[in-house]
Amino acid sequence: MTTPATILVADDDSDVLTAARLLLRSHYSRVLTIEDPGEIEALMAVERIDVFLVDMNFAIGMNTGEEGMRLLGRILELDPDAVVILMTAFGDLNTAVRAMREGAADFVLKPWQNDKLIATLGVAVALRQARSRVSALGIPQPLPEMIAGSAAMQKVLRVVERVAPTEANVLIRGENGTGKELIARALHEQSSRASKALVSVDLGAVPETLFESELFGYTQGAFTDADRDRPGRFQAAHEGTLFLDEIGNLPASMQTKLLRVLESREVVPLGSDQSVPIDVRLIAATNQPIEKLVADGRFREDLLYRINTIEIELPPLRDRLDDLPALAEHFIRLNARKYQVEPKRLSDAALSELRRHQWPGNVRELSHAIERAMILSDSDTLDGDDFSFSSAVEHMQTESLNLEENERRIITMALERAGDNISHAASMLGITRAALYRRIEKFGL
Repeated sequence: MTTPATILVADDDSDVLTAARLLLRSHYSRVLTIEDPGEIEALMAVERIDVFLVDMNFAIGMNTGEEGMRLLGRILELDPDAVVILMTAFGDLNTAVRAMREGAADFVLKPWQNDKLIATLGVAVALRQARSRVSALGIPQPLPEMIAGSAAMQKVLRVVERVAPTEANVLIRGENGTGKELIARALHEQSSRASKALVSVDLGAVPETLFESELFGYTQGAFTDADRDRPGRFQAAHEGTLFLDEIGNLPASMQTKLLRVLESREVVPLGSDQSVPIDVRLIAATNQPIEKLVADGRFREDLLYRINTIEIELPPLRDRLDDLPALAEHFIRLNARKYQVEPKRLSDAALSELRRHQWPGNVRELSHAIERAMILSDSDTLDGDDFSFSSAVEHMQTESLNLEENERRIITMALERAGDNISHAASMLGITRAALYRRIEKFGL
């Protein structure tokens, strides 16, 4: 008897799709296959897909896995509860593991072993069903509590306590997943503006063509689809706090416009000739070495002075391991409530395993690791074997498969072949110019 679930298989190899159909149709009620990843979005609009089984590389000659990463991000943007399994060749293993940190449920090696693929899909379908039950109950996804017993985090909280009641602009710095938005919320909630709105904007996700309309608003008739006046994020945050995340990603033209607004404290909506006064407290955040961006001429020095009256540096999880047990227990309780199960005990072996991990994804990665372990474990105790990175990341990071080394090597090779032309190198790598710049900064190239 087949399981009532819809599986979508996306791969540019018709032989792979045929093999998948023949194998899966006796296990699941519906198996859909497509060769063009561009069809996924349209298919999601008309189909409820339980599990996505997606190849990481579609374009001929591409083997970076970035296509799979982009597809993963788009699928999760359209359906946050989506369960995505990536198909990868052996050489892409580190990219696949990175994808799991960014939301993929699992990955399978090609050519797959039939029994392992069926087992992986079985877990994935169960995960989708669990997420659907939670969504149906309307249980919100709360933010982590401010767990900060370590000396490093206590220092941060002392700065927050002193700065929050002031009107000083704040720049929060730290790696991805360290909790920059959480600190921004703490600053807002402890300020005199707490009764007003905290408006967040991910500047890395705002296209340059939409920057003005998104942040400053527009009037009816300003462009083809402007059928009414719409206030921007600055107006929405009036008398409250505006949190600009990933500010290091701003192109030069956007930096100039943002600086002008911060200096004049007024915005002019697109299509209007009338300025609108704004009263906001600005908090910005970045994971980039912004002083180097200034030195290289890619971030305005005067804008940096404007946004960083006070700087708060968040430590990575590997530098605050004293907080790890409390964070793990918090995420265990959180997921126990979310999935309506009893909290599980964290064994000493599991805690040792967690302490050994480097946590490149920081607290966000820990949250995902605990959720996955809570779902998959049949025991009332989480043990070392319940954490997939112990058998995936550490086991696979041999000398030849080290993620950092290989990423640096591939980027260096692309830059050399492109003659240091950023656009050409980014095209070869299958990533955007902004994404390539971030990696160049990361590796000091």
